[in-house]
Amino acid sequence: MKRLFKWIFRLVGGTLLVVLTILLLRAFNARNKPPLEVWHGTLASELRAKDLPPTATLADYLRLEEAVFAEMEQKVVAAVPGKQHNRYNRYAPDGLVNPLRFPKNWNRTYELVPDGEIRGGVLLLHGLTDSPYSVKAEAEIYAREGFYALSLRVPGHGTIPGALTVARWEDWRAAARLGARAVRARVPAPLPFHIVGYSNGGALAVQYALDCLGDTSLAKPDRVVVMSPMIGVTRFSGLATRIARWVTAIGAIPYFAQSRWMDIQPEYNPFKYNSFPAFAGQQTTEITGEIQASIEREARSGRIKQLPPILAFASLVDSTVDTWSTVDALFGRLQDNGSELVLFDVNRSAVAAGFLKSDFDERLAALLARTGRHFALSLVTNARPGEPDAVVKTLAPGSTEIVETPLGLAWPPQIFSLSHLAVPFRSDDPLFGIAPDMSTDYGVRLGLIAPRGERGVLSVPIDQWMRLNCNPFFPLLEAKVRAAIAK
Repeated sequence: MKRLFKWIFRLVGGTLLVVLTILLLRAFNARNKPPLEVWHGTLASELRAKDLPPTATLADYLRLEEAVFAEMEQKVVAAVPGKQHNRYNRYAPDGLVNPLRFPKNWNRTYELVPDGEIRGGVLLLHGLTDSPYSVKAEAEIYAREGFYALSLRVPGHGTIPGALTVARWEDWRAAARLGARAVRARVPAPLPFHIVGYSNGGALAVQYALDCLGDTSLAKPDRVVVMSPMIGVTRFSGLATRIARWVTAIGAIPYFAQSRWMDIQPEYNPFKYNSFPAFAGQQTTEITGEIQASIEREARSGRIKQLPPILAFASLVDSTVDTWSTVDALFGRLQDNGSELVLFDVNRSAVAAGFLKSDFDERLAALLARTGRHFALSLVTNARPGEPDAVVKTLAPGSTEIVETPLGLAWPPQIFSLSHLAVPFRSDDPLFGIAPDMSTDYGVRLGLIAPRGERGVLSVPIDQWMRLNCNPFFPLLEAKVRAAIAK
């Protein structure tokens, strides 16, 4: 027995030594990343779940949010020198992309109130590292349809990326609950109440709807709309996050502070962080685990059939979240409640198709042939192989009969797929669009940047510019949302 214990002790000790060696190597390697700046720090006034009890109102939230932005201006913006080379730094006082210089700072919580009679209310929740700007187009759709729209800035966002080194998913859930209360206070029942979420906001929207099944004190939504929802993370992201959990601990040592960051990049985007802390990745793993466990629990209890209809939009390929978690873990567990999943296929036109790693035919064919579906399925794809014109193939719940409808839209040249980033944005978005509205200027046209040249020259990874930032099929998304509102 002593010999066995000695063997176990040696094995555990050896394993810990190997793990510690790997972590230290990664920590030393992280020191090759760009240096940390003042915006990689934290803000003491940022909201936490403890600041948002059930009695908190939207007025309370906005007052606390005002303090956060005031601290950012004093602690960060005032500390950044206004030099010419900082013109694309969102924190430079005289920078072209500093959102404080715009007529309206879309990083902050905002309300859109329709003209005339209010027909309903909607809460909109943005994604991780994003800001309320990312759901602006959807808020405008709802406002045009007569809905009061509240687009909430989730804690840790819209200010400095360092705020995400301490923000927890419980803070985000508390904010979502406050937002729902605020919308219902402004638009009481029986007027309809919707929740719209993008990416991490989609996770929060689904989580809130699930929480309503067991908590009657929460205002139950009549419909949930999600875009690129974070129901599960990719296998690579999950592995990187688990490793980062330990590397983050080493990052508490000032010498290894860069270890706390998975990405340190220039902050040139006025409405989205480019740097990404490992702690934020941990939160995505935790919240998706909570959501999937909740789905399974409610499916076993039978209460999942009480979920409101869910309308989801997702790219078939997504390097940020796992699209198939949305298909299987969420939609695969739904009952017949009027839900619909809209998938955007890869571009199967002649040039792009010749270089695809996989054409996804096998998995798509299995989904299209699935007879046990309790949701409608729409697939946006090429009308014919080798041609850019697009159609939408629709299947009713439980049916394998495909109804094909021309969209009157086509894949733009050189674009081989959508991306996680693209789904909620219009093609004419002033910041992210490939055909931007030139009447509005946010200092840079990110959707038009397509640099070509030698490797290792730019301070931003070249693949950052390769991802599509807008949705060429946004008119379909708008039509689907408008139809959901009409129901």
